[in-house]
Amino acid sequence: MTLKIAILGDIVGVPGRQAAAAAVPVLREQHGAHLVLANAENAANGSGLTPELYRKLRDAGIDGMTLGDHAFRKQQVYATLEAEPDLIRPYNLPAKARGRGVMTLAATDDAGATHRVHVVTLIGQLFMNTMRGSDPYAAADQVVNAIRADDPRAIVLVEIHAEATSEKVAMGWHLNGRAACVFGTHTHVPTADARLLPTPADDDSVPGQPWVGVGRTAYVTDLGMTGPYDSVLGRRADRVLKHMTTSLPAAFDVAEGRGTARGVLVEVDPASGLALGIETVSLPVA
Repeated sequence: MTLKIAILGDIVGVPGRQAAAAAVPVLREQHGAHLVLANAENAANGSGLTPELYRKLRDAGIDGMTLGDHAFRKQQVYATLEAEPDLIRPYNLPAKARGRGVMTLAATDDAGATHRVHVVTLIGQLFMNTMRGSDPYAAADQVVNAIRADDPRAIVLVEIHAEATSEKVAMGWHLNGRAACVFGTHTHVPTADARLLPTPADDDSVPGQPWVGVGRTAYVTDLGMTGPYDSVLGRRADRVLKHMTTSLPAAFDVAEGRGTARGVLVEVDPASGLALGIETVSLPVA
């Protein structure tokens, strides 16, 4: 029996929250998702997350939430980050940063078997001006190797929240064979490269890479956003154009209108901890 995991891109403002809430029952009932994850760092008016919005998204059926460079934008969420086991900020931050960077969730398949799913978020280094993290590749080695040392067939999902496409693609290859899925967020534009990475034959040619013969690593460079697509990355187009065409300051308010939930659905083989398939999903609010 396989496990299906839905992962939604950055939730942006009210349209994003509405789209995410509408998407959850569709993902579960029509797509068979056993677990629903989402990046929620833009849920509070486009920047950050509050305790109240965290609870609303949990009540809407989202099982786990990740945050990126806006993780600490709302100070009131600090206590929530410390207390809740299903909300994480980037793992590769200083040791004194609030919250945690990895979470372990339980997902029950159609046969009634429960599986542990480990979710890790990493922040990139290239062109990331609002938050600086340590080497994401070394951090990925540290946390993923520790998880798989305890369970060689652990189901591990790794988010790389980064601006540069190259940094995301490189993370996919870096964790190839060690993670069920590596997915990118942050740029709010869905990419058309969702696929299973090729797995080398089992041998000792790549030290430190515990290749598993069944399943592969699913990968996508960016999930896109869950928010208003009639916009500039979720912000009102007129406000962004005013700034870009005149250099005058403008408030980048979240765009209004109908939202769309975008992301991927990953099918995982619990016997190997790797993926058997990945497909993109796009669910507009009716």
